[in-house]
Amino acid sequence: MQQEEPSGWAAGWATFAGVMLIMIGVFHAIVGLGAIINDETFVLTQEYILEFDTTSWGWIHLIGGVIVLFAGFGVFSGAVWGRTVGVIVAAISAIASFAWLPYRPVWSIVIIAIDVAVIWALTMHGRDIQRMSGV
Repeated sequence: MQQEEPSGWAAGWATFAGVMLIMIGVFHAIVGLGAIINDETFVLTQEYILEFDTTSWGWIHLIGGVIVLFAGFGVFSGAVWGRTVGVIVAAISAIASFAWLPYRPVWSIVIIAIDVAVIWALTMHGRDIQRMSGV
């Protein structure tokens, strides 16, 4: 049975997903470091259901960011595990960004939108990057 050629469009979306995961990981890590180093720079808002100390959020973002970063590199391996981990960490990233919403609303909305695009790309076009990488 002959395997169909990977779509350039679909492979482009899968590549987009991998690159965005790497960027989101770096973004989360930067925000996390900022919150850890100087937690007084963040403006606190009204009471929120998922309220943590800003330094705690900093650690959550830093650790999560490193995991998302490595998941982005895993997507480029073309392996199913890379795509699976990518979808899982993008979903967790979106949830963490939702919880971060009262502290940085615009930032959180941008990250959530990118996470949704990554999940869509990996679930719809992940096999094309696997075919292109030869795994």
